[in-house]
Amino acid sequence: MPISEYTQAFPAPAKLNLDLRITGRRADGYHNLESIFCLIDWQDTVYLTPRSDGQIVLQNPTDGLPQEKDLAYRAAEALLPYRKTEQGVDIRLDKQIPSGGGLGGGSSDAATVLLVLNRWWQCGLTRQQLINIGVGLGADVPFFLFGKNAFAKGIGEKLTEINVPQQWYIVVKPPVHVSTAAIFSHKDLTRDSVACIMPTFANLRPFRNDMQVVVLQVYPEIMQIYKNLQQFGQVMMTGSGACLFLTFHNYKDAQVAYSKVSSKYQSRLVQGLQQHPLEGLI
Repeated sequence: MPISEYTQAFPAPAKLNLDLRITGRRADGYHNLESIFCLIDWQDTVYLTPRSDGQIVLQNPTDGLPQEKDLAYRAAEALLPYRKTEQGVDIRLDKQIPSGGGLGGGSSDAATVLLVLNRWWQCGLTRQQLINIGVGLGADVPFFLFGKNAFAKGIGEKLTEINVPQQWYIVVKPPVHVSTAAIFSHKDLTRDSVACIMPTFANLRPFRNDMQVVVLQVYPEIMQIYKNLQQFGQVMMTGSGACLFLTFHNYKDAQVAYSKVSSKYQSRLVQGLQQHPLEGLI
């Protein structure tokens, strides 16, 4: 379908969890965590086109998934009670961020829809009000609405800006899909990390991901890639996986390693961002 002259394109960047610790399990079954979230310059593009009939239509739903279950559609639907116009929207997603990798692509798409339609539909919601809506959509959505690199607590909704130095990352996508629910419910997952009193980038080192040990145990394909990547430095997993990443403090070193890694694995060399590209919308 050709793109309308009224269509506008908006970025939805991915994220990495540079550190992720599980500090307990809540009564509602969710887990309390602490994590450093970092935006990276790998993004989906969300194409939005105004409709005059007030309807929300996802033009290219994921195969086999009803549009009503798509996070981007649900984000638009969540704003309907606040809409001050009769305008609807067509949503088309150009997916570049791999799904099931712990990079937050679907959550980022949803956040971008919320940010743009809050303005288009004259909802007038504050950032915190949008974050409150985002919590009901997915644990990573609040971070993308927050708009800056953050230290997250709770289930990911309690966010404090954190200074992340300029870094480059090689992100590797193993050829497997990790079940987040299965990892969170795994008997070997530790849930007793000590909460950080004064979180800064420096005093959280050495970084770790409490889910990584379990994922490597359950998925031998990821373990093999993890071992092979260790020659380049500390290997970390983002979110509940499956993506692994290496961190570099200068671009030249990252390029040298990437030339070797990319010849073996589906991978991408990315740069950290200091803020969301749509930060100016609020």
